Amino acid sequence: MIELKLTNKKILLTGGAGFLGSYTLEKLIDRGVKKENVFIPRSKKYDLRIKDNCSKVVKNKDIVIHLAANVGGIGYNQKHPGDLFYDNLIMSTHLMEEARRAGVEKYVALGTICAYPKFTSVPFKEENLWDGYPEETNASYGLAKKMQLVQSQAYRSQYGFNSIFLLPVNLYGPRDEFDPQRSHVIPALIKKIYDAKKNNDNSIVVWGTGKATREFLYVEDCAEGIILATEKYNKSEPVNLGSGMEISIKDLVKLIAKLMNFKGKIKWDRSKPDGQPKRKLDISKALNEFDFKAKTNLTEGLKKTIRWFHKYIQTQ
Repeated sequence: MIELKLTNKKILLTGGAGFLGSYTLEKLIDRGVKKENVFIPRSKKYDLRIKDNCSKVVKNKDIVIHLAANVGGIGYNQKHPGDLFYDNLIMSTHLMEEARRAGVEKYVALGTICAYPKFTSVPFKEENLWDGYPEETNASYGLAKKMQLVQSQAYRSQYGFNSIFLLPVNLYGPRDEFDPQRSHVIPALIKKIYDAKKNNDNSIVVWGTGKATREFLYVEDCAEGIILATEKYNKSEPVNLGSGMEISIKDLVKLIAKLMNFKGKIKWDRSKPDGQPKRKLDISKALNEFDFKAKTNLTEGLKKTIRWFHKYIQTQ
């Protein structure tokens, strides 16, 4: 295994000011990368849906780590399927093409667990990725992101372009998005329980039936996985990034309620979708290919997230 030394590389980190991106930046600096060698384009100045902007940001870069995305939870996906498809497809397609044209040494594309078929045998293996259509509420986002894999493999085949494609499972942790209009399940539940306690409510309402299962990966662990793959992985075959655990939404709600000392009733709104029925990844490939294994268990990660949220909410 030839390891790519990142120390003196000029790196484009899209989404670097966001949730996952901020941790990825910290991991790069931990590796000895100088902060001035990492360029983080902000969307107000560099709308990456515009091809010319993609051409500008990749100029003189050695590595591109593409984390920027239009993303949200189930409710956001239901309201904005067109935006999610167009924004993510156009941004990623232009960026990879301009990176190839600029002679970028390595390109790291981030996919999504939403790219997997709705009904996938558990644990999800990378070779199952094309076995069916994604869960409907997430399909436009999942398929748009999945096209990066097609592009990556096509560009390696025709141009010898070194691009890789990673599939992270549901992320959570400090600095997450807690706005109910965009948040995923863990931050949404933390905010919901916080509000219920603040308002002295004796119950909360949660979407779905609680039967769906999910796997969660602590954001800092995911950032480490991205950096390890950047250093050590040089194939276009997709690789899962996960923790290997599985928990039902019902048990997740109970756990968060316990950690937040909420003793109220949980009411299930069965008119709302569950999303994909089950999610749990086969994580052996990441371990075998670039020595990645998640370190943070769910309870520990939730405690850190809840502590951060309480500090954050006091500043708002």
